[in-house]
Amino acid sequence: MLLAVVAACVLTLPWTFGHVQQGAAAEPRYAASNLSLNLLPPAWMPLGEFDAQRLERASGTGDYLPGRALGTDASGRDFLARLLAGGVFSLSVGLASAAIAVVIGTLWGAVAGFVGGRTDALLMRIVDVLYGLPSVLLVVLLAVAVDGVVGRSGRQLSPGQGQLLGLVTLLVAIGGTSWLTMSRVIRGQVLSLRAQPFMEGCRAIGVPAWKQFVRHLLPNLVGPIVVYATLAVPAAILSESFLSFLGIGVREPTPSWGSLASDGLSQVNLVHSRWWLLVAPCVLIALTLVALNFIGDSLRSRFDPTANRARW
Repeated sequence: MLLAVVAACVLTLPWTFGHVQQGAAAEPRYAASNLSLNLLPPAWMPLGEFDAQRLERASGTGDYLPGRALGTDASGRDFLARLLAGGVFSLSVGLASAAIAVVIGTLWGAVAGFVGGRTDALLMRIVDVLYGLPSVLLVVLLAVAVDGVVGRSGRQLSPGQGQLLGLVTLLVAIGGTSWLTMSRVIRGQVLSLRAQPFMEGCRAIGVPAWKQFVRHLLPNLVGPIVVYATLAVPAAILSESFLSFLGIGVREPTPSWGSLASDGLSQVNLVHSRWWLLVAPCVLIALTLVALNFIGDSLRSRFDPTANRARW
């Protein structure tokens, strides 16, 4: 399931990011729009008389014609192209944020558990303080602070620079607030490993501390790191989707599954409900999160020796 979602998003990159001519300018397919063809139904639904007239008029003008596989959004953009491109951005942000969280959490927890003493107490009290702060609030404050710094500098950012700044802010915000659990897990593993006979033997024969850490501790931490990294990716994707739903991070016209769901929610009403604009991104988010959680649970049972003993 996960491979199917990732393959659909990655293999269609030349199509979704390919430039199409729109008047005198060329834009990526996911951003190209034709307002005269907004909110067209998907291809499997019959066109109404008004929509058929709009499509016939637009076909004779030579303007950009968005695809109708999943219809068009409120701005007349190809919704299928935006859905696939949004998957690329959401998965990229989720993977990068999870990588940042794993690196910071592993180093923080390993140093705290290996050094011990006052260093351990100081590092873990910092983790306790950060745990008490709402992560969503920290992300919002960081995004507002970045916008304020850019505004005070008086520098005018191009649309591409603004989108890149929003993505980087989202990466730093999610990755910088999701490493706390990882640090506690790794610290506990390091404390457990330090009491093992092979580590006592290393200390007895005078193996340098850095070699103990690199050659003996880190290889034994691969299992917990892999398991947590697999479970951290869906959490990061969900955080990105939630923040994009609130309008933080990914900015127009760059799509993400969260922003697409936010836009689709406004099209679900009692007069003319275009439910597919909300259901499609939500289904992809759900499939990706469920698949990643199943993979994480499988890896956890594989790397957990107590689980293996219980199974046998």
